[in-house]
Amino acid sequence: MTLTLEPPMTTATVGDRMTGPELQISDDIMVDTAMDILQSSGADHLLVRDEDGRCAGLLTRLHLAPFQARSWYTERTPIRDVLLDRAPFATADMPAGEAAAAMRSRGLELWPVVDHDGHVIGLLSL
Repeated sequence: MTLTLEPPMTTATVGDRMTGPELQISDDIMVDTAMDILQSSGADHLLVRDEDGRCAGLLTRLHLAPFQARSWYTERTPIRDVLLDRAPFATADMPAGEAAAAMRSRGLELWPVVDHDGHVIGLLSL
């Protein structure tokens, strides 16, 4: 009789599926500057950090659409005053299936991944 050992079942985690953090900006940057960064980089989103360097959210072109007219208001509005995708965020040890379900329920295409101190370590996409 031969006994075969199967490899232990492992569940993929967010850490296995995430990519490195991309462009990041501070939440005190003005809207017009953020729009210029998105435009010049060709990116669709920016990770936003608060004054302590922790993740404050994910800013997309859609969030900036109301500001496209570029009035005096965009020059005086910090990103922290724009409605954007905020916490809770994914963590690297979260099961990937659970994270995907949370993203679908929140209507997110991308989700910041943070360490246990709240600093961005990656980005998860569906």
